[in-house]
Amino acid sequence: MKTIRTSPAGFHIRTLAACVLVVMSTAASAQQMDPNMKMPMSMPMPASKPAPISQPAHKKAKKRTTTQAIGAKTSPHRAHPAPASKQADVPAAMAPGMVMPAAGTTTAEPPAAMDMSMPMPRMTMPMPVGATPPSPSSEQSAMPSMAMAPMEPVTPIPRLTDADRAAAAPPSGGHSMNDNGIHSFTLFDRLETWQANPGSGVVWDGKTWIGTDLNRVWLRTEGTRIDGKTEDADLEVLYGRSVAAWWDVVAGIRHDFKPGASQDFAAIGVMGMAPYKFEVAGTAYIGQSGQTSARLEATYDTLLTNRLILQPRVEANLFGRDDARRGVGSGLSTVEAGLRLRYEFTRQFAPYIGVVRERAFGGTADFRRAANTDIDDTRIVAGVRIWF
Repeated sequence: MKTIRTSPAGFHIRTLAACVLVVMSTAASAQQMDPNMKMPMSMPMPASKPAPISQPAHKKAKKRTTTQAIGAKTSPHRAHPAPASKQADVPAAMAPGMVMPAAGTTTAEPPAAMDMSMPMPRMTMPMPVGATPPSPSSEQSAMPSMAMAPMEPVTPIPRLTDADRAAAAPPSGGHSMNDNGIHSFTLFDRLETWQANPGSGVVWDGKTWIGTDLNRVWLRTEGTRIDGKTEDADLEVLYGRSVAAWWDVVAGIRHDFKPGASQDFAAIGVMGMAPYKFEVAGTAYIGQSGQTSARLEATYDTLLTNRLILQPRVEANLFGRDDARRGVGSGLSTVEAGLRLRYEFTRQFAPYIGVVRERAFGGTADFRRAANTDIDDTRIVAGVRIWF
């Protein structure tokens, strides 16, 4: 048997050739399995974390649908996906190792880094009353036009009926006027007393009327009693006619009970409110025996408060000739001036206190001196003013 000796160099050469043959046989078998597959000479190493492995399209669609459903329940606004045209314009974020699709090819899903299926808030407009909310399928198509249903009133306007038209028509005979009714009024402007010498005195001064705003019947009375005896008293029955705002002309008769024998007078006068709210009354009288007289009154109310009222009052009496039986002289007979302060608990009831001074003049003063009567009398009075 012949022994073949080989050198170490020859052994290494044969080993290297065997390795090359193994590698070439492996490459040939791989090319037979996939002829288009090429073994890269070197694999590039990623510079950062590798891109996440994308899931199949049907799994992503299922996941997105679930996410939208959860967002619709938890958010007051429904998800509003971006239009397909907008999605195509948005460039995908390039991650290291990610391969861009070739031009002209379409992808069923956007890259994972730019998932446009996330729910987005949407501004909603209030629905008009009576409008039907749009269906989800037609909401997106109707949104760009911003078409709104016409507004309807909350309470529908009823249709006109024949009864409504008849009620709106004016009456054939015209409206009835209610401004000429019958009314009445009674006022005791003075109902007072004072301490006289001797005894005490009582004075009353009142008037009442009944009628309409234009035509009225007036009753006026005034008198004085001292120590239980009537010193003077009279009663007037007058017809009043309104001739201007706040002014009436009156005419009628007057009957004097005292002093002396009773007698009658024809009366005519005027009464009303002068400028600056002075209440004025002036009446002239003609007696049976030719006696003439006149009476003038003026009052003014000064409101210190809404309830506290100060009232000055002046009254003057005049006669045409002397009448010794009644103790009056011609000319200015008497003048009475008073100042009364009243408190109105109500407009109808007001107690008052005041001071009054009365003075006689001319022939009347002479008759009083002859009868030992004071021609100048000052007294403190208390009384009440009532009306109804």
